[in-house]
Amino acid sequence: MSVLSILTMAIAPGVALLSYFYLKDRYDPEPISQVLKLFLFGMILVFPVMVLQHALLQGLGEDPFVFSFVASSFPEEFFKWFIIYFVIFKHTSFDEPYDGIVYAVAVSLGFATLENVIYAFLSNLHFADLMMRAFLPVSGHAMFGVMMGFHFGKARFTPERTNRHLFYAFALPFFWHGIFDYILLATKSYWVWFMAPLMCFLWLRSLWKVNRANAKSPLGRITREERIKI
Repeated sequence: MSVLSILTMAIAPGVALLSYFYLKDRYDPEPISQVLKLFLFGMILVFPVMVLQHALLQGLGEDPFVFSFVASSFPEEFFKWFIIYFVIFKHTSFDEPYDGIVYAVAVSLGFATLENVIYAFLSNLHFADLMMRAFLPVSGHAMFGVMMGFHFGKARFTPERTNRHLFYAFALPFFWHGIFDYILLATKSYWVWFMAPLMCFLWLRSLWKVNRANAKSPLGRITREERIKI
C-alpha cells in the first residue's frame, strides 16, 4: 500500500464518524470552526498522553488490568474531559444538550485519528488491520465521546445536578474504555465473543443518548411551538 493510501484509510474512519454525529444535530449545528478546534485539541492530546502512559507502564508494569484502566483509560478520558470542560463547556456556542455530544466526539475522534495514523505507520498495518481498527478503537473512542458529551450536556442544562453529571462525564467513559481494553488484552484468542456484544451495546446506547439529547433541546421546543402557531 502507498503512503497516501495508508494515510487516507487511517484518517477516514474518524472523519466519517465525526460527520455522522455532527449531522445528527437536528436543530442548530455547531460552528465548524469550533468542532475542528476541538478535533485538533484531541489530536494534540496524543503526545502528552503517550508520554504519561509510558511513564505509568515503567512504574506499574504491564498487567492487563493495570494497563487497561490506569495507563490507558484514565489518562485518555481525563484529558478529553479536561479539554471539554475548560475549552467549550461554558462557551456561548454550547447552547443545547446535543452540543456536548458533538464536542466530546470531536475531541475523542481527533485523538483516535492521530493515534490511528501513528499505529498505521509504526506498525506497518495492512488493509485488514486498518479496517479492524476502524470498527474497534476508532468506533470505541466515538462511543466514549458520546457518553462523555451526553453528560456534559446534562451538566450544562440541569444546574441542580451539574456536579453529578460532570462526574458521570468522566466516570462512565473511563469505566467502559477500561472494559474495552481489558477484553482485548485478557481474552486474546476469543475476544470477539465479548467484544461483539459490547460494541452492539455501546452503539445502541449511544444512539439512544443521541436521540434523547436532541429531544431535550430547547431549540426543538421552540420549533414545535412555532409549528403549532402556524
